[in-house]
Amino acid sequence: MMAGFGHTTRTRKHPRSRGRTWSRSGPDRATLGIVGLICAIAGFFVLGIILGPVAIVCGWLGMGRRWNGAHPVPALVAVVLGAIDTILAIVWLAGASAPTVFLQ
Repeated sequence: MMAGFGHTTRTRKHPRSRGRTWSRSGPDRATLGIVGLICAIAGFFVLGIILGPVAIVCGWLGMGRRWNGAHPVPALVAVVLGAIDTILAIVWLAGASAPTVFLQ
C-alpha cells in the first residue's frame, strides 16, 4: 500500500478557486486614479517622459481597464493629461536633439 502524502480519497474539486484570484489587497480604483492625476500634474514640471506614461497606466487601471461606462473623473483626467505630458516630452526631446543650422 502506498502512502497518500496528504491526499485523501475524498478531494476538493476546486482548491483555491476564489480565495487568491479575487483578493482585494491591491490599491483600489479611486486611489489609482488619484495617483495617476498627481503623476500627470507633476509630469508637466519634471520628468514628463516618465510620469506621463505612469499617469496613463494608473488612470487606465483606475478606469477599470475599459473605455465604456461611467468613469471616475480623476482617472479619466489622468489618462488625458498623461497623454499630453508624453506628447509634449517627445516633442521637446525631438526639438532638443534636432541639429541646429547656423546661417553665416
